[in-house]
Amino acid sequence: MKSALKTIALAAAIGLAAISGAAAQQVRVGFAAEPYPPFTSPDASGNWQGWEVDFMKAICAEAKLDCVITPVAWDGIIPALTTNKIDMIIGSMSITAERLQTIDFSDKYYNSPPGIIGAKDVKFEATPEGLAGKTLGVQVATIHQVYANKYFGEAGATVKEYQTQDEANNDLAAGRIDAVQADSIALTDFLKTEQGACCDMKGTVKDDPEILGLGVGVGLRKGETELKDKINAAIKAIRANGTYDTFSKKYFDFDVYGG
Repeated sequence: MKSALKTIALAAAIGLAAISGAAAQQVRVGFAAEPYPPFTSPDASGNWQGWEVDFMKAICAEAKLDCVITPVAWDGIIPALTTNKIDMIIGSMSITAERLQTIDFSDKYYNSPPGIIGAKDVKFEATPEGLAGKTLGVQVATIHQVYANKYFGEAGATVKEYQTQDEANNDLAAGRIDAVQADSIALTDFLKTEQGACCDMKGTVKDDPEILGLGVGVGLRKGETELKDKINAAIKAIRANGTYDTFSKKYFDFDVYGG
């Protein structure tokens, strides 16, 4: 009897060891600790939801990673990655040459052009000439800040910087600034709200790949080839098996992957 019990105990121990050995790699996923619908926003209970949260869950399941949401202030998110406070960034971060000097990126997982919005009763175009003499709001540490300073600030616009996109949108709705530049999808979502009814889309900006990048990718530390390979394989897989399209249809009536 004792021999049988020992055999059972040994088998159980081996089973637990196998389960432990097969435990998914835990990965801390950073994104901006602020609402950025339809990509990320907290619900009434403080749980994060949105398109990028669904994307994160899909690639982590595909790559067999235990992903933990870790909100971080946007202007400190790259330092948080490089100092090992988070392991990757899934936060609508564009793949740019400047950022590639500090961090690495996965393959693109979506792409959309920057847009300009302003009050409905003020007609102007999303051009340097159209913004001349106006105050344009942008979020700090973004491609929009860099682009606006180069193309609109030098052409006579006043570029006002904000810590969060919400703050810029709030000032626009209150009439304290004339326009806002941000991702066109996020701005379109804002225009659908009661607060955003003040404004309309003035257009998208002229492309500049050097500043605006080559689409949005998962931010990763340099040298972490194994994790990068897992993420790239997962992105490819969810696009091929229909998972990407399935959750995207909950948010968009167009192909968010882009060209």
